[in-house]
Amino acid sequence: MKEVIASIITIGDELLIGQTIDTNSAFIAQQLNSIGIRVGRRVAVGDQETAIRKALNDESTFADLIILTGGLGPTADDITKPLLCDYFGGKLRRDQETLEHIERLFNEVYKRPGALLARNQKQADVPDNCTILHNPRGTAPGMLFQKENCIYISLPGVPQEMKDIFIGSVIPYLKKNLKTPFIIHRTLLTAGIGESMLAEKLVEFEASLDPSLKLAYLPQYGMVKLRVTATGTHEAALTKQIESTFDQLKELVYEHLVTDKDEKLEAVIGRLLNEKQATLSTAESCTGGMIASMLTALPGSSNYFKGSIVAYANETKENLLGVEPATLTAAGAVSEQAVREMAVGALQQVKTTYAIAVSGIMGPDGGSVQKPVGTVWIAVANERTVSTHCLQLGFDRLRNTQQTAISALNMLRQFILTESPD
Repeated sequence: MKEVIASIITIGDELLIGQTIDTNSAFIAQQLNSIGIRVGRRVAVGDQETAIRKALNDESTFADLIILTGGLGPTADDITKPLLCDYFGGKLRRDQETLEHIERLFNEVYKRPGALLARNQKQADVPDNCTILHNPRGTAPGMLFQKENCIYISLPGVPQEMKDIFIGSVIPYLKKNLKTPFIIHRTLLTAGIGESMLAEKLVEFEASLDPSLKLAYLPQYGMVKLRVTATGTHEAALTKQIESTFDQLKELVYEHLVTDKDEKLEAVIGRLLNEKQATLSTAESCTGGMIASMLTALPGSSNYFKGSIVAYANETKENLLGVEPATLTAAGAVSEQAVREMAVGALQQVKTTYAIAVSGIMGPDGGSVQKPVGTVWIAVANERTVSTHCLQLGFDRLRNTQQTAISALNMLRQFILTESPD
């Protein structure tokens, strides 16, 4: 079975100057990988016809499938559609079904009075030699072309519109028309050990891997993901092989294992809290609510997360969390005693099973000889026990904040596993 290789071409000057972050490529790659299509290259180009044409020509010599995103809007800098019409030798025609959809959006969803502008009507103009891919959320339809055994799919750059078309139209088409090998991933998450130390620990394991298997290291803030990938033509045999190998890997890293699923740390926390029917609050100073934001980004978090007190100023720590003025005077806001009192205050004020408290100096200024930039105190607590830990971080402000949030959540995970709320 022939491997299917894809290229992703993202279009837009905003991507090249860093004004917009490309999240579309990550989503597309994940979706393609799930049906056995490997992304070989990702290319970003600006809103220039010569650059787009060159990218199409270059990638067509390499890929079986080319996915383009961007440049399909109603303004003058959106040049993808006329370019593709010319590139594939077609002529623009007005698609009545697409026009009716656009009119319905403006009248019933956007509720914009008056007749459609000509530029909005032109969104219904599509090359006569493409397959139209319906866009349920927007005015720019997707377009599918075929040329010399290569499939070209052009999608809007608006992420939610792109995702809807991809899931609703692109994936079903590819699954129906392409025969691909199976690609299976198993992923685990570790904490408390660096990438290089993990690699040393797994030297013999990696050397013994079957050629059809690949191990990848994916480091992040204070944690490392390990992903085993299996590629082949027989799904049952492949699944059996990767499960056996993954079990060996879990045994080797067991003391550092956070989860044997491809999930975020905050999802692990949520599952633990749900299992114990427990609740959580946070008292955040230096993280400014980041920990709460990470937790509440997950659906269902209202079952266990009850609230956060972002106590940035000392008077807020005193007034809302009950931190003693004497503590702040003698030890300072960034101290073990201060975070202890913050955690207890959160437990009492929000009335939860567990609490996290953090206070630190994120930088670039504010440090001293005794407490340099990057000094952070973390406390996790229940009604009987308070556990504390001090970090000495050496990164920039943003990374110090992110590292603190991850460290605090992992500290809570360990606390929950060793402390019963009952």
